[in-house]
Amino acid sequence: MSTPHNEANIGDIAKTVIMPGDPLRAKYIAEKFLDDYKLVNQVRGMYAFTGHYKGIEVTIMASGMGMPSMGIYSYELFKFYNVENIIRIGSCGAYKPDLKLFDIILSENVFSEGNFALTLNNDNCHIVNSSNILNEKLEKSAHELNIDIVSGNTVCTDCFDVYMTDVNKFLSRIPENFNPVSAEMEAFALFYVAKLLNKNASCLMSVVDSKFIKDVATTEQREKGLDDMILIALNSLKY
Repeated sequence: MSTPHNEANIGDIAKTVIMPGDPLRAKYIAEKFLDDYKLVNQVRGMYAFTGHYKGIEVTIMASGMGMPSMGIYSYELFKFYNVENIIRIGSCGAYKPDLKLFDIILSENVFSEGNFALTLNNDNCHIVNSSNILNEKLEKSAHELNIDIVSGNTVCTDCFDVYMTDVNKFLSRIPENFNPVSAEMEAFALFYVAKLLNKNASCLMSVVDSKFIKDVATTEQREKGLDDMILIALNSLKY
């Protein structure tokens, strides 16, 4: 069985999928962290690799950028491939001055002013929560690895917030007391699809930009920062 966007057969994809946005990052994770991995999808260059991390089966699959892309891939994984859990791992922009480059954020609730839920399900929904079950596993994993994470509310935008003509006007439209710590572009679609299909979804993010940060990360710092996030997600599989 396959879909228009995924050539994998039933059984090729694990019950838990870790989803970076970038296909090459999916390849990097498989090559660096997985044993006995195999490529199970390469339609549109959206790589998916299934293998084992410390004996536990997992699939690493790219989502692409933005809610439409994430919406398609997460829906098909949940609906047609019997996936139970998706953990998005990606980058984000920080909205708090105390957050540093490569700090790791775990999303609790996500706000979007877009119409993803309305279009998909005739539901005028703009805030959706992550899976408490998965978030607890990720927090436990981070604690065991002695890696700090920040849990908080996040926003999911329809465009790259750095390119907004006036980000402060966008921020003024966020519901009062929502108090977001960061912004990215995929989590709302993932969380909403999971809610619709009664599945589990979480989102871990590494800070890569902020109006409060002037430093430029080295290649070594970038790899280490992203690897910490990847390890938290992989280590959570055992719980």
